[in-house]
Amino acid sequence: MAKQLILVRHAKSDWGDFTLKDFDRPLNPRGHKNAPEMVERLIAKGIKPEAVVSSPALRAITTAKYFAAGWQTDAAQLTTEPSIYEATTNTLLRVVNQLDNQFDRIALFGHNPGLTDLLNYLSEGQISDMPTCSVAIIDFQFDDWTLVSRGTGDLVLFDYPKSGLD
Repeated sequence: MAKQLILVRHAKSDWGDFTLKDFDRPLNPRGHKNAPEMVERLIAKGIKPEAVVSSPALRAITTAKYFAAGWQTDAAQLTTEPSIYEATTNTLLRVVNQLDNQFDRIALFGHNPGLTDLLNYLSEGQISDMPTCSVAIIDFQFDDWTLVSRGTGDLVLFDYPKSGLD
């Protein structure tokens, strides 16, 4: 079966406490509102991954947990991957290439600029910026994650909280 990658940028984070490390920034009220709304949009389209992989940064894992709850994902299907945090395109590509082939649809939660760069690299997309809590879905016409590389995917959905799409 073909592979499908769901890229999700973390929801809006809180910059209020400058004593916190970037890694430890929580979601702000808008982030807590947007994450459940965005997963509901995906559920309405029948989109549910078989596995969820997230950056361990607080704002990313919190976003991933909102989506996982909406998707009723088993806790064992939610894993963290430290290399996603502050990752370059090459690092993110390595993460994707190492995904478990038993899963055909996987959601990956991370950060910019890495996710936007990865999206454009894989799909030859023209997305200038993935806003917070945005979702991009890329289809691949093969059944092995190791084959994912530049321009091998088709961007089939791009949505974000302020898009006005339903």
